[in-house]
Amino acid sequence: MNKREVVRLVFFGKRPPYVPWSLGFTKEAQAKLCDYFGCNGVEDVLDNHLLMLGSATGFFTDLGENRVRDAFGVVWDRSIDKDIGRVEGCILAEPSLAGYRFPDPRDGRFFADIPEKLERYGDRFRVFQIGFSLYERAWTLRGMAQLMMDFHDNPDFVHELLSAIADYNIAQVEEALRYDIDAVYFGDDWGQQRGLQMGPNIWRRFLLPQLRRMYAAVRSAGKFVMIHSCGDVDELFDDLVDAGVNCFNPFQPEVMNVYSLLPRYRGRLAFHGGLSTQKTLPFGTPDEVRAETRRLLELGRQGGYIFAPAHDVEGDVPLENMLAMIDVVRQQPAANFIRHKSHNFQQGEPKLCEANLSRQSR
Repeated sequence: MNKREVVRLVFFGKRPPYVPWSLGFTKEAQAKLCDYFGCNGVEDVLDNHLLMLGSATGFFTDLGENRVRDAFGVVWDRSIDKDIGRVEGCILAEPSLAGYRFPDPRDGRFFADIPEKLERYGDRFRVFQIGFSLYERAWTLRGMAQLMMDFHDNPDFVHELLSAIADYNIAQVEEALRYDIDAVYFGDDWGQQRGLQMGPNIWRRFLLPQLRRMYAAVRSAGKFVMIHSCGDVDELFDDLVDAGVNCFNPFQPEVMNVYSLLPRYRGRLAFHGGLSTQKTLPFGTPDEVRAETRRLLELGRQGGYIFAPAHDVEGDVPLENMLAMIDVVRQQPAANFIRHKSHNFQQGEPKLCEANLSRQSR
């Protein structure tokens, strides 16, 4: 059994031989790990089970002075947030798509490195990712405040805009399905620390119909649907299951009870995430990180769970806490057997990384 097969067991609600994991880190956090391990990249150190394909944020033109423009024409200020940024201005100043042209969803840059990644990490569960996949794409084009008013003042325009975005995503999904992938991952933040940003009624009226279309394009091809939506959104889980979602991320313990939700939905909805990036990782001790990681692994032992931090680990998290988390998940007994059998550390750098990790665990 390889990593790909282990994740499939999780999605089907079956008991895996161990709890698989997929850990994400921001650029600043990755730099910390690379400095420690002496690596050019962290993929072989982490030994993740999900192989992320495509691009979660898309491609950008550098405008200088920490500003970039995405393919949709939106300008982002990255002077503080180096990974995504803050939107500048408004592309759709009026409630109309007249004169606006969407970029090419089949842009070759989304797919160019897929064959190489499949060759190198063929034992992993293959996930094609689409970020800003509906609501977020809409507000980056129209502006958050204006889109919120449009839900009430210009509902026909909102339906038109969301439908056009869904068409773009579906076209990209159809191209991705030409490759041997397992799932499509849609990122779209709907929540806040308490409740939905737009409320459940507006979500069901405007977003859900387009989500059903997007998810159906994946499920009809026999693939899995994974989604990411930050915030307090568990009131939508039954709707999401009905719409075709197989796995939910980020599973934030600050806004939902992960210890009751996982067993309640096991067999219907898998979860990916769970380790606090607001409390435990940045502010806990290494021992507290190890304890909470072990508790989550025990929770997921029966299936329906992929361990991860609830969000990409930020650069202000102590290195010792990152290493504590990595050490615990990698030292699961059955995981060690499958990892060494299915993944060959071929390069000198990954071997150095493994040695450093063993040193840290002692």
